[in-house]
Amino acid sequence: MKLSLKRLFGRSMTGGMDLAEAPTPPSPRSAARKTALVSLALVLAIIGALVGGYYFAMRPVTLKVAVGPANSDDVKVVQTLTQAFSQNKSYVRLRPIQTDGATASAEALAEGKVDLAIVRGDVDVPKNAQAVATLRKNVVVLWSVQGKGKKKGAKITKIAQLAGHRVGVVGRTQANVNLLKVILQQYGVDPAKVEIIQFPANEAAEAIKSQKADVYLAAGPVNSKITADAIAASTKDFGTPTFLAIDSADAIAQNHPVYEASEIPAGTYGGSPDRPDDEVKTISFSHHIVARKGVSETTIAAFTRQLFAVRQQLVTEFPLAAKIETPDTDKDAVIPVHPGAAAFVDGEEKTFLDKYSDYIWWSLMALSAMGSIGAWFAGYLKKDERDNNSHLRERLLDMIAAARKSETAEELDQMQTEADEILRDTLHCFDHGAIEEGGLTAFNIALDQFHAAVADRKAVLMSLPQNLQRAGAQFRAAGNA
Repeated sequence: MKLSLKRLFGRSMTGGMDLAEAPTPPSPRSAARKTALVSLALVLAIIGALVGGYYFAMRPVTLKVAVGPANSDDVKVVQTLTQAFSQNKSYVRLRPIQTDGATASAEALAEGKVDLAIVRGDVDVPKNAQAVATLRKNVVVLWSVQGKGKKKGAKITKIAQLAGHRVGVVGRTQANVNLLKVILQQYGVDPAKVEIIQFPANEAAEAIKSQKADVYLAAGPVNSKITADAIAASTKDFGTPTFLAIDSADAIAQNHPVYEASEIPAGTYGGSPDRPDDEVKTISFSHHIVARKGVSETTIAAFTRQLFAVRQQLVTEFPLAAKIETPDTDKDAVIPVHPGAAAFVDGEEKTFLDKYSDYIWWSLMALSAMGSIGAWFAGYLKKDERDNNSHLRERLLDMIAAARKSETAEELDQMQTEADEILRDTLHCFDHGAIEEGGLTAFNIALDQFHAAVADRKAVLMSLPQNLQRAGAQFRAAGNA
């Protein structure tokens, strides 16, 4: 192409000057090069959009989790998970929001103040809560002590004997009191005839020593330190306690689906003889990690995956992590499972491409269509320029015939000047992409023919005597007059 442009400039002349001796001007960028650059820019834009979309989709997400009360096992578990997620640079991070207990945590979730919450299964679970995992299972432990001195009473061995007695409930949460009332009602004991005394877990030993109650209730994991310490305090001051079995556990579970029938294994709380000395039937309930219904399915699926991945790493240093279990995915579950957690449990969690392949495909199709439309529109805008250049090329062809009939060198010089203007316009059209290389080649052929016609005609005119040239010029002038 550079040779063609040199020939165009080399054969073009104005006023008899040979432009071939002038410095060769730079070659204009071809339309093909422009197209390649535009295509490259488009590809880079697509890659940038995909990279930006991937970064946006995979950037860390922080979820606020409500948990309480202070210094509880639940708080310790959440704090441990928070540190583990941060150290592993996980996709989902946690920000604990401490509350007064499971009930307050449930309220925070219901009000949309947090994304996750640790709640008890036997409290009023918010309607917008969906299960993510079972943090731990809790058992109810009921035991009686033989009082001393004036407070020494009849030995209590059954729940049905609790009417007219005092029951001490370990922990300040109202949920434990409600739990006791459910048990009493199952055995036909009017809760109004039972004196219920509550005290904080850290005051359990003192309350037992002071004989504030005849029977005590504690709820927590089977290996709960709080329960174990309370039973140890009872043994120290009053001898071996008597464990009260909840023989109607199956009936309670049937009437209240949030509870399950369970057992306390013999020797769970140590001692010699074992405490208890045989399996004790009881009921259990769960602490759940629940998510707000509006939280992204993708986010909860990632959180669930991280939760069970890090659980194995934490078991050695934090045994409570081993209690974390997958949620109940049955349709009739007490707490409906979150779709993200269900996807993880069922092995249907979607990858990045699974989730966004349709968007990527349609984006590429849209960009391709936009590119085609843009190319057509660009060509349409250059239509007038192409048509004008076509007329100029036709004019150049007409000038070939006129040059062969020209009678004077002056006419040929005027035609040469006009040809130079046509050349300049054609190069501008080529530079703007209005004509392709094929059109420029056709123009080059026509320009070569014109140059040849001018050179041949000048040679003929140079060979004629001057008087014949003047006579011919006068004759044409007279004819034009």
